[in-house]
Amino acid sequence: MSYVPSTVAGKRTAQQLADVSRTLYERGWMPGTSGNVSVRLPDDPGRALITASGRDKGELTARDVVEVDARTGRASRPGQNRPSAETSIHAAVYRVTGARAVIHVHSPYATVVAHRAAALDAVSSVRVDRFELLKGLGLKDPTFTDLPVFPNWPGVDRIADDVAGHLATYREGPPGLLLADHGITTWGDSLGQAKNRLECLESLCQLLVISQSELHVSRA
Repeated sequence: MSYVPSTVAGKRTAQQLADVSRTLYERGWMPGTSGNVSVRLPDDPGRALITASGRDKGELTARDVVEVDARTGRASRPGQNRPSAETSIHAAVYRVTGARAVIHVHSPYATVVAHRAAALDAVSSVRVDRFELLKGLGLKDPTFTDLPVFPNWPGVDRIADDVAGHLATYREGPPGLLLADHGITTWGDSLGQAKNRLECLESLCQLLVISQSELHVSRA
């Protein structure tokens, strides 16, 4: 069943979520029904809206969202559509970082880096340094960052546990992460900031790929 927020702020938020999803689809970063976007409700940050599972992001509307508990990812209203299969990862980010928006896409260069740098059964990281675009990530030290790469376990809740544990330990890390062979997730204080950071990270991954230099990968 479609969900329609009851407040003006909620309806505006749902439309913003749909608009961002379509923009990222048009870039080729959400092929098919892949990817997911969420944002906390401005009038109740304990709840969030997230794209419904199995929706074509190029045709997404404000009715194709699900309201969930921002900290647990559980649907907060009965009878809604099924939320994205990766909702628990969004909840892990919200729980640990206090972010207000999370975006997950299958952008090509980030996915290539995630494929090349992944470890089979442990978190790894890719060193990114010197590039000017690092300044777009809001880092305490914008001269470098270690972008984490998580195993793409079949059980999404296991990925979410890995993400929560890592983010709690590395508080000064970048506002983004890679999933092995899968894609990239970013976050920020708004959908606009999360999208900007996504663009920066995808461009940084593009630079790593086209430079054809060996990736500097560390294992946790």
